[in-house]
Order: sequence, then C-alpha cells, then structure tokens
Amino acid sequence: MLEATDCMRRSAAVETHPDQQIGKYASHPGGKTNTCDRCPRLATFRAVNSKRYPTFHNAPVSSEGARSAGVWLVGLAPGMKGANRTGRPFFGDASGSLVRHLLAQTGIAYPGRCRLSNIVRCVPPENRPIPAEIAACAPFLAADCPDDSTLRAVLALGREAHMAVLRRFGKSPAVHPFRHGAMVDLSDNATLIASYHCSRRNLNIGRVTVADLEAVFATAAGMVGCGPRC
Repeated sequence: MLEATDCMRRSAAVETHPDQQIGKYASHPGGKTNTCDRCPRLATFRAVNSKRYPTFHNAPVSSEGARSAGVWLVGLAPGMKGANRTGRPFFGDASGSLVRHLLAQTGIAYPGRCRLSNIVRCVPPENRPIPAEIAACAPFLAADCPDDSTLRAVLALGREAHMAVLRRFGKSPAVHPFRHGAMVDLSDNATLIASYHCSRRNLNIGRVTVADLEAVFATAAGMVGCGPRC
C-alpha cells in the first residue's frame, strides 16, 4: 500500500480515446467546445478562465472509456488544473493521478474495463457545483452510462455523485443515504459503491485514507472478475 503523498505524485500510464461528445457538446476536431450555455454561472466562469489560462481546455469535459465497460467511475466535476486543463476526466492533477494509480493497481484500468465521468462537465467556482447545475447536466450523465448488459459496478466518488447515480437509476437518495463503502443494487446486474472523494483535502484531514480508497476500488474490480494488474 502506498502513502497518500506517494500516490498523489503518480499517474498510471493508461490511455484511451474519448468517446464522441453528445448533445450540445458536439464533436469538435480538438475535442473541445465552448457552446454549452445551460448553466450561466459556469459559462461565465469558463469565459474568465479562458482569459486567465488561455492554454487550458476550459470547456465541458466529456466522459472517457468504453461504453461496454464493466465499471463506471463517477466524480463531481473537473478540477481547475486537472480535467479543466487537460480536457480529460481525472487527469492532470493530484486527485486524477491517484485515481489513475488505483485503476491500474486494481486491474480495472484501460482499455475497455472502465468508463470515467463527472456529474457536472464544466469546472465550477471553488469546485462546488450548485444543485441547478447538477440537474442541468443530468441528461448527459444518464446518456453516458455504460451499456446495461456489461455494467457491473458504479463507483461514485463523493456524496453528490452518489445521489446523482441513484437518481439516474430511479433510486431515492433518502432511502439510500451516503456512507463510504455502502452498496446499493441498481439493477439485476449493477451495484453502486459509495466512496468519499479522493480530494487532497479529504486525504489531508483524514476523512478518507488511501487504504479506504484501495478497498472500494478493489471491491469494484472484484465485481468484474479483476484482480491486481489483471
């Protein structure tokens, strides 16, 4: 088991090709579009950041990974200097490096085994989307879900992601409250696994440990018949 500081410095060397974007996030030769205006606050924030960080992606970040994946990893939103910079979910910052490391460690890294999404596709101020923004992105999250025939595990990082996944599958968050490690049957084939988000803050204050995260990722891996580096 690695210490948190070691994991934060490492990124699994796994690559994939992002799926074609959907809905208002139409295909773009560079994988980037600034046309989504569903959330005025986020659109304004993107415009400000485009001037502040002109080399960043600064646009909606589409999901990544196969639609035939057995594991769906769902987070909150792009990080300012992570996915918002690189245009790839869970890529480019400390949290993304930890996720990529855990995916590789448990054998559910690319290609084909895992799909990565966020419940909000644009970076929010202070990393905190508001309920209206989560609701505005819900149709895109619903459409991004892997195929029912192959999906076995949904690993939701954080309370908001947990609730969004439950709503996607017609389940009540009130009936299934968030708790790290809690599991909910979403369908005949798929199970939701709740986890605290792997943010630096959560790790620093001890809300979650690397061992806690390794455990839930290993649970998801077991649901698709995977073990370390399988």
